[in-house]
Amino acid sequence: MYLLMVVVFVLGYLAIALEHPIKIDKAASALLIGSITWTIFALGADTIMASSAESQKLLAEYLTEYSLLNPGEETNAMHYVTHELSHHLAEIAEILFFLLGAMTIVELIDAHEGFALITDRINTSNKIKLVWILSILTFFLSAALDNLTTAIVMSALLKKLIKSKEDLWLFAGMVIIAGNAGGAWSPIGDVTTIMLWIGGQVTASNIVLKLLIPSLVALLVPLVVLSFTLKGDVERKLGMVDRAHLEDRTTPGEQKTVLFLGVGSLLFVPIFKTITHLPPYIGVLLGLGVLWTVTEIMHRSKNQTDKSKLSVIGVLQKVDTPSVLFFLGILAAVGSLQSAGHLRIMAGFLEDSIGNMYAINMVIGVLSSIVDNVPLVAGAMGMYELLPVGAEAVSGVAYPVDHSFWEFLAYCAGTGGSCLIIGSAAGVAVMGILSIDFIWYMKKITWLALIGYVSGAAVFILADLYMH
Repeated sequence: MYLLMVVVFVLGYLAIALEHPIKIDKAASALLIGSITWTIFALGADTIMASSAESQKLLAEYLTEYSLLNPGEETNAMHYVTHELSHHLAEIAEILFFLLGAMTIVELIDAHEGFALITDRINTSNKIKLVWILSILTFFLSAALDNLTTAIVMSALLKKLIKSKEDLWLFAGMVIIAGNAGGAWSPIGDVTTIMLWIGGQVTASNIVLKLLIPSLVALLVPLVVLSFTLKGDVERKLGMVDRAHLEDRTTPGEQKTVLFLGVGSLLFVPIFKTITHLPPYIGVLLGLGVLWTVTEIMHRSKNQTDKSKLSVIGVLQKVDTPSVLFFLGILAAVGSLQSAGHLRIMAGFLEDSIGNMYAINMVIGVLSSIVDNVPLVAGAMGMYELLPVGAEAVSGVAYPVDHSFWEFLAYCAGTGGSCLIIGSAAGVAVMGILSIDFIWYMKKITWLALIGYVSGAAVFILADLYMH
């Protein structure tokens, strides 16, 4: 039963990685492995918790903590399973509610064409100027919104700007690198940083301070290298997108109000958490509530058709619900392996075989370009325990809040995903929108992303060693 949990997880993981060839949505695979691993855990609780020294230790810790030596009709192990499931569900719910709120806010801004206020101001045709403007814009937008949303917005912009397929794909490749680099240094910029922030492994201020420069290097190095090869102007499509159809739906004033209020509410979340010490999802739900109220008042005199397209209720239909269900399934599956002791064994193995925390994170970063970075980070969070505030760092399998291990994990998982187009949510989204060829990306973009990833990592390691 103990090994069966691993087998189910690996098979499910393969199904997620091979989503496109097998034509089964990764959300379905994730939900299956999440529910099946917990089912196996429940059915074989006694056997599983006696299978390894790590499992026995986890059960003993639980029984000692809650003084449950004879919990009624349930066995000790079964009692532990139900407790752990509830514990993981609470943690997962925080991430999912945050994502749901943030996604809705972004979709609401998009419905009001708020992002057009930014993108319509780009007028240059020079390749070098344009790639720098778009990359820097993507970098900072990703930090404020999230890299997936920003990648989608920028892809739509590129389609309107550039005619040549080769140029379009090249610029899109830089948007992926910039989006993942921008998401890595912000607590709300990437799903993986959101997980680490909500999980308590990093604080908002610290991740910004420690990762801003390495993330910027991860973008600037590929940009500088690319600038030496780019020549001339891009062939632009004639005219910008016609927005006449929107004139009767929304006004420039409404566009600006929703854009500034939406982005402002997302940027306010870290401040809200610092002031109140409440979970981030409360802050994002507060922002959504304010925006929902404002838009309802704003559009109350409009006809029902226009109102429905600009309201939160209408926008909710566009929210990427399969992604939310994917996170639910994969985080539940990882939670089961954590509770059963598998991840502790894995952490011990990595510690014994590699030993160096920088090398371990670099490996995780490279792996995140092949498979999804969400389960990798979730796994790492399960493998390495979070020490209480003020506790000393150890060389083993536990690190305190804001330890270099967690910060470097956020950087590696975020930027490492750029090395292959399937390695990040932003990459997959751009690939779908612009029909980018996987092999073309490997030939043209992978090496740029890799030198950026290694350069940024080197900057982080040197700074960390110098500061210590």
